[in-house]
Amino acid sequence: MLQSVKELLSGLEERLEEPTARGLARAVSRGLRDGLLGAGDRLPPIRTVAIELGLSPTTVSAAWALLARSGAISTDGRRGTTIATEPGFGSVRYRRALGRNSSFDLDLSTGVPDENLLPDLSRVLRSMTVTATPSSYLDDPVLPELLDVLRRDWPANAAHLTVVDGAMDALDLVCRSVLRLGDRVIVESPCFPPLLDLLEALRVDVVGVPVDDEGLRVEPLAAALAGPANGSTNGSRAGSTAATVAVFLQPRAQNPTGASLSAGRAAELAELIRGTNALIIEDDSAGAVAASDAISLGPLLADRAVHIRSFSKSHGPDLRLAAISAPPEVMHEITGRRQLGQGWSSRLLQRILLGLLTDPVSIREVAEAREEYARRRALLVGALADRGVTVNGRDGMNIWVPVADEPAAVLRLASQGIGVTAGAPFAVLPGQSGFVRVTAGLLADRHDQVADALAAAARAGGWPGVLR
Repeated sequence: MLQSVKELLSGLEERLEEPTARGLARAVSRGLRDGLLGAGDRLPPIRTVAIELGLSPTTVSAAWALLARSGAISTDGRRGTTIATEPGFGSVRYRRALGRNSSFDLDLSTGVPDENLLPDLSRVLRSMTVTATPSSYLDDPVLPELLDVLRRDWPANAAHLTVVDGAMDALDLVCRSVLRLGDRVIVESPCFPPLLDLLEALRVDVVGVPVDDEGLRVEPLAAALAGPANGSTNGSRAGSTAATVAVFLQPRAQNPTGASLSAGRAAELAELIRGTNALIIEDDSAGAVAASDAISLGPLLADRAVHIRSFSKSHGPDLRLAAISAPPEVMHEITGRRQLGQGWSSRLLQRILLGLLTDPVSIREVAEAREEYARRRALLVGALADRGVTVNGRDGMNIWVPVADEPAAVLRLASQGIGVTAGAPFAVLPGQSGFVRVTAGLLADRHDQVADALAAAARAGGWPGVLR
């Protein structure tokens, strides 16, 4: 360790904003960011930390568990607990969310689109010719014709727009371009597990804000932006809390809740964020199959919004394409990173997407899919309401079903051949357990039968009527 135990603990005490496990974990993260701690440094024993910082050993142990989960520290028996030499990588939450039994008779756990509702590729593929197939490393990274089509209904400033390999590639590129170790970011809670895995791998300080049917809730977001401190970190004293660097949100058909921003809520959120330096990162993962109109905070906050639109659920997961607009300085970082890697997304796939976006039959097929997903969701939500189970949210192919006991509900449904996803991997805030995610978009019929099973599972392990 580069400094004495006393100096280290004094530095952590300066950075400790609240005497909780999360508060201590954040203090260590800030210590990493500020240079108080470095790779390979050994942390003092739990009891020593507890005594010197006035915390319980249980609190310190819980903080170490949070840091270990994010990959920031590692514990090796007698060698003690040390700062990890490399950032933690992996997909812990994602594996928990999607680890499933493939033998389900009815698998509603996946969150994927119904392949029968994807547009038929045959017409576009038949129109492809040799002259339409790029063969040079030097062509434009994005087809100019595709850019023109994308800009026609883009909800944010699309002066700087590119195409990447899907929504998670876009999120990864943005995060690695704008976030640094110990930065503070705000996410929705519940949140899409792969995003949480990505942020934890980058060792940023993740703050959850609850959502309702219209998106991020205003008062909790205001509190998260305001505290413990907000504003520029330049010239701030060591140990002060960094400003919020980014706010992540899904503007419509939020996964898993189905929340969609209203125009009024978007205006309220923009007003709050306007007083900060935070970047807004919008992940429109549902895209064209969302029932809600496309919306962005971008028009309200010029040069502050990154907007991502995926085409996986609407036009085909194997296309692996998403479009992204961003402020010029962010786009410069993104394109620079891509030049060191894959360079561009397949122009052949871009050509296929262009065909799907302009072919009248394909446009009609996507519109019909959008209506069918809305119909399936409404039928299942209505059937559950008839059985005393209230499901919130208003869009998308997933529903967020409250249950008395998550493991009991998942197990009961699995015994009936129905697969659902436990809600725990989606949770950011404490006390948000007690849900399962159900991909209603895969349920073409049998809504009453499935609602019976879900309603019974919702009460498994709990008191009857707890959900009424």
